Amino acid sequence: VQLQASGGGLVQAGGSLRLSCAASGIILRNRIMGWYRQAAGIQRELVARVYSTGTTYYSDSVKGRFTISKDNAKNTVYLQMNSLKPEDTGVYYCNTFPSRGDLWGQGTQVTVSS
Repeated sequence: VQLQASGGGLVQAGGSLRLSCAASGIILRNRIMGWYRQAAGIQRELVARVYSTGTTYYSDSVKGRFTISKDNAKNTVYLQMNSLKPEDTGVYYCNTFPSRGDLWGQGTQVTVSS
């Protein structure tokens, strides 16, 4: 069972990135999936989640800028990040919501320069 996050990188403030989370050994279709962010020295936080119905929720810090989506056919979750800010810098992980300890992968680093 594995969730592999990818798509991070270095981008200037105001730029965009699209993160992907490919699942193996677990079917995402009927699960609530989330994207989490961990910045240096700060506790890991949930920034977005998507329900099997397609309903989405976002933290106030990313609302209006990030969009979470899920492709059931590809068993993959995405996070489109626009208008990036330096404070969005961190390692991004995907996991179920609530999270499962065995599904934390290595995450993908996002660095936003000012």
